[in-house]
Amino acid sequence: MIRPLTLAALLAAPLTAQAQTDLTVALDWMLNTNHVGLVVARDLGFYAEEGLSVDLLPYSDTNSAALLAAGVADLAYLTSLGFMSAKAGGADLVALWATMQREAGRLVFNSDNPAITRPADLSGLTYAGFGSAWEAALIGTMIRHDGGEPVWDTVTLGTGAYEALASGAVDFTLEVATWEGVNGELLGREQSSFTYADYGIPEQQGGYIGTTGALLAEDPELIARFMRATQAGYTWAAENPAEAADLLIATGEFPNPALVQGSMQAIVEGSYLRDGSHPVGRIDAGKFATMAEFLFDSGVLIDAGGAALEWPGDVSGWYDQSWLVQ
Repeated sequence: MIRPLTLAALLAAPLTAQAQTDLTVALDWMLNTNHVGLVVARDLGFYAEEGLSVDLLPYSDTNSAALLAAGVADLAYLTSLGFMSAKAGGADLVALWATMQREAGRLVFNSDNPAITRPADLSGLTYAGFGSAWEAALIGTMIRHDGGEPVWDTVTLGTGAYEALASGAVDFTLEVATWEGVNGELLGREQSSFTYADYGIPEQQGGYIGTTGALLAEDPELIARFMRATQAGYTWAAENPAEAADLLIATGEFPNPALVQGSMQAIVEGSYLRDGSHPVGRIDAGKFATMAEFLFDSGVLIDAGGAALEWPGDVSGWYDQSWLVQ
């Protein structure tokens, strides 16, 4: 394990010269603390130690699962929904890793809104959304689970949802506690939340890293080298959150360093990267299967024609962790 050094000393440490294999990684969103282990592994030389030169591709409007399936990238950081939607639709993708060991998402509303005390109260109110079928399944399940009628109005605002909520233009939205939640605290917003798992939604892991089945079959050792270095990066970040945040900030892509530092603190203090004694990145077979079944049963996973896909009964072949360092 690398002990804390100055950031400059870490970046200046010499690396053993060797031939480098190039790999590209597509990201699911603009660079953020979910990707911290990738940046750590790249910038502290963990990939280089495995003989790899890794390029984190700039985020684009095309989702990372599609980029991976199309061969634009060798690997991808994937949302759980993005991966499962593509895989259920027949894409040759394999999950190798889960970053967040528990759900970081939550339903959020203004604390001073007297109309909301429980999920059932959301019936008939206005939701600021992001345009996915997952949102409707999630919100509807939570309202029904609490005894309410799953009927509400939706305005699709994307990242504008948070300003709309703060201004009172909408009643509720969804956020990631370790990013938008931290930002809300920094801005002094008084907001309350409901946890998905308390109202009928299976607890899930989030933030998969995946590759294609073809590349995994062709060169499993290459994938194992990448994943070992990635695991080392996330492990280091979990043990050195402030220094890991500094590495992210040093990329120059963050106008608010306090948000990055606060997010890393929330991730570590909330035990999102580590789940007891399990190694960082471990995929929980039970959580994986339960969430996949929920997405099938809720009609979220559809074919090219828009028809709901049927639960296949077994999704253990959707992921592979034979590389995992225990």
